[in-house]
Amino acid sequence: MDKIALTAGALYAIVLLRAGGTFAVGWLAGAGARRSRFAERISSAKFLRAERAIQRWGAPVVAVSFLTVGFQTAANFLAGSMRMPLPRYLPALFVGGAAWALMYATVGIGVLEVLGRLFAEHTALGVSAVAILFLSVCGVAVHRRRGAAQPSGETATDES
Repeated sequence: MDKIALTAGALYAIVLLRAGGTFAVGWLAGAGARRSRFAERISSAKFLRAERAIQRWGAPVVAVSFLTVGFQTAANFLAGSMRMPLPRYLPALFVGGAAWALMYATVGIGVLEVLGRLFAEHTALGVSAVAILFLSVCGVAVHRRRGAAQPSGETATDES
């Protein structure tokens, strides 16, 4: 249990710094945009309504974003760039960050222990499992890059 608490504490510190830093960068980017040539565009009625909605209702989105993959950074940056007030943002950061740290600490340590036992008791099976996982991740990455590289509406067999 001490191992989980220590890991969760370290991960919590990391996520607070990373997400808080992303919020700060978003805040600075939003402030810069408000002083740039885009200031006229971002002062429209629609934009201001969206900004008020995010300022008021964005905290639950920020908190839940920590349980997703790939949306967390965008949610924190957007919260900063849309000037979510700190009294609304910080509780969402603390709650969401705690959930993230606990989830990764418990699941992460569990996976590492399973892999450790697998390697200790069945080395060939452990190596095979890691190789399959690695090849699967590489395959997904290659598939996504090929899909992103093709212009929309074309397939690999289209030759005009």
